[in-house]
Amino acid sequence: MTGGLLAQATPALQALTAYDPGHDLPALRRRFGGGGAIGGLIELGSNENAWGPSPRVLSALANAAATEVWRYPDPLATDLRGRLAEAHGVNADQLVLGNGSHELLMQLAQIFCAPGDEVLVSRYAFAVYPIAAKAVGASVVVADAWPAQHLMSRGHDLEAMLAKLSPRTRLICLANPNNPTGTWVSTAALAAFLERIPKSIPVVVDEAYMEFADAPGLTSALGLRRSFQNLIVTRTFSKAYGLAGLRIGYAIAAADVIVLVNRLRESFNVNALALLAATAALADDEHLQRGVTQVRAERERVAAILRGRGLHVGPSQGNFLLIDFADEAAPIETALLQQGVVVRPMLAYGLPQCLRVTLPSRAENDRFLQALTL
Repeated sequence: MTGGLLAQATPALQALTAYDPGHDLPALRRRFGGGGAIGGLIELGSNENAWGPSPRVLSALANAAATEVWRYPDPLATDLRGRLAEAHGVNADQLVLGNGSHELLMQLAQIFCAPGDEVLVSRYAFAVYPIAAKAVGASVVVADAWPAQHLMSRGHDLEAMLAKLSPRTRLICLANPNNPTGTWVSTAALAAFLERIPKSIPVVVDEAYMEFADAPGLTSALGLRRSFQNLIVTRTFSKAYGLAGLRIGYAIAAADVIVLVNRLRESFNVNALALLAATAALADDEHLQRGVTQVRAERERVAAILRGRGLHVGPSQGNFLLIDFADEAAPIETALLQQGVVVRPMLAYGLPQCLRVTLPSRAENDRFLQALTL
């Protein structure tokens, strides 16, 4: 930074490492050809929805392009907020929209944490949680996860998290299902965990992948909200709804928490086209369920094939698998990339032997499986 201004930045930001979104995909698309066509680049690194958004979304965007882009969006997202509130059985004042759930996670850390406070996470938790904590000068306390050999391989050990509570704990973040491991905790286990958390500590349950879940005993934490006023649930349209490029997510919490988020967020934080697209996507449940059904089927099929090859594949309730190669995975990732298959390395998560692989169409999954054998 010029003029010595770096030294004037807050110590927390000087020490912060930015989120790494992965490979330079535009450059790779130019090299291999784009868009996921067989023979072109296969993008399995960002857990996007390979089936794309509902046709209703595309129609809504085409019709709105000439009439909406020059207007400011509704700052309160009144229509979409009302529809989401109705869908989830909450009041509209218990819900707020964000520029992706990422924005909301950052804001929640700003609201509840200050330098010297602690944010509690599980090992192998989503990388944004530590970034959100460190950005405001809070410390990140990491509880050990289950070992790789456990049924919930590398998943949240809730007892270990409880043991890490301290008088300085100001925020707890956990994803269910978890990214990048795909593991989960049952709704009953989560409720028992919340019972033992002081009511003064907000608990964020990130449900970015909940639409893909079908495990017995796993349902949305939204069913627990009446019993736990400190519960905050975040959701996104980026994954199952196929709107990652438009950046829209939401949080559901007690109304007084939503008031605080509204004080902090930008007035027009969700753009007009994103609002229209999310509204159209929400109305097309048939498209959503069709994509979810295909992901679940491919999740089982691909995992079985990989396990048949002797690889350790952790249990997953997301639209991805975590594959453990037992040795350094970087050469495997490089070999896949040379064949136009992009996956996500896990070195940043302390898992250099693992790769995370998104589950798109059967044809693309077959190409990945073929590339992995070459």
